[in-house]
Amino acid sequence: MKRKAVFPGSFDPFTIGHELIVRRALNLFDEIIIGIGINIEKKHLFPLEVRQKWIEEIFASESKIKVMTYNMLTVDFCRQQGARFILRGLRTSADFEYERIIGQINRQLGEFEIETVYLLTLPEHTYISSTFVREVIKYKGDIRKFVPENIARDIMQNWY
Repeated sequence: MKRKAVFPGSFDPFTIGHELIVRRALNLFDEIIIGIGINIEKKHLFPLEVRQKWIEEIFASESKIKVMTYNMLTVDFCRQQGARFILRGLRTSADFEYERIIGQINRQLGEFEIETVYLLTLPEHTYISSTFVREVIKYKGDIRKFVPENIARDIMQNWY
């Protein structure tokens, strides 16, 4: 059976921390779907199509990775895609507490068929979050150390 995982998030924007979690997880899974969740309640800085394009560019040469959008519970999206795993990155102990609760809820909703797998962020990336990066972008700061090159270039050329 194929080991398929969904890496869910809003990715507004996708950071180098996100990228490295996915790249490290390639050794664990046969396929990884980066699932960009659609949440109309949330105000995003970048349009969904732009976020999807950026992530597709990053992984264009990686056949084991797909980038998709979804508008449903993550466990339902996993079922729809035939994925038995949810991939999540952990930066801090606060992340752990939040992710532990979400993981337990997803396990119940997934009727114990879907497991959440956690990878620890590299120590040098623990401070990087999309929230922090959005703040730097808001004030037109240099984001090149926080997001993949293609995203930094596009934001600095077209959004500043």
